[in-house]
Amino acid sequence: MAYVRKNVTKLTREEKRRFVNALLELKWRGEYEEFVRLHIAYYTADGETGLRAAHMGPSFLPWHRRFLLDLEQALQRVDPSVTVPYWDWTRDRSTKSSPWTDDLLGGNGRPGDRQVVSGPFAYAQGYWPIRVGVTDGVYLTRDLGRARAPMALPTKKELESALAEKVYDTSPWDSTCTKGFRNKLEGWGTGRDDVAWRNHNRVHRWVGGVMLGGASVNDPVFWLHHAFVDLQWTRWQQRHKKARYLPAEPPGPGDEQRGRVLARHERMPPWDVTPDEMEDVSAVYRYV
Repeated sequence: MAYVRKNVTKLTREEKRRFVNALLELKWRGEYEEFVRLHIAYYTADGETGLRAAHMGPSFLPWHRRFLLDLEQALQRVDPSVTVPYWDWTRDRSTKSSPWTDDLLGGNGRPGDRQVVSGPFAYAQGYWPIRVGVTDGVYLTRDLGRARAPMALPTKKELESALAEKVYDTSPWDSTCTKGFRNKLEGWGTGRDDVAWRNHNRVHRWVGGVMLGGASVNDPVFWLHHAFVDLQWTRWQQRHKKARYLPAEPPGPGDEQRGRVLARHERMPPWDVTPDEMEDVSAVYRYV
């Protein structure tokens, strides 16, 4: 029977406590750092060489769907009742609203060093030191809304612009695509700020701190954000019932994207699973 992922605003006090405690337990065991290492390892950009499995390519959504499932399964080994909640950033847009509360993820970083000093993941509490990252920082940082250069979270209208796309992805299958659901949701654009960073990407920018870059997993909000992104893939599938993951076949010889993107039936590293196998997870979980 499929379990449920809930809107974070609908969690009971007990559900919040169990979710937080399971995350802290993974951290104490040293398991959480493996998720950070994995995301850093697969954070490959257009300008680099090699396969882009996690970002700037069609497999962005199935890769993170499997990544979320791995984290969720780890949490459930600690507490079988726990599932990953989602943060609807089109509705809960304040720096004081859920999930930025002391009984869940804590609040914004303080002025100056942007260190998070409230909630269970504050460095001063002693439970959430940063051990793996792309900088030498040892504490969780946030800059909600970007104090020096304010930006807004994506709106329902901006999210709708992605959901309205009828095809999953298009050539050249990278960050320059101007059509297709995947990149309009992932959010690579041109220009500056709100134009350059859309939907998923702009949320990372809005949170700031460690949510910028490959080590973004160090902020637990990463999982709530990506659960909501995953929900959008489900909603898009429900709206466009005949649409499938693309490309169906690998790019041909001579195509610069050959060997850089994954086709529908190719295995996604580091798992032995294909995008095709991740398209339907209705038997595993559902959203409410």
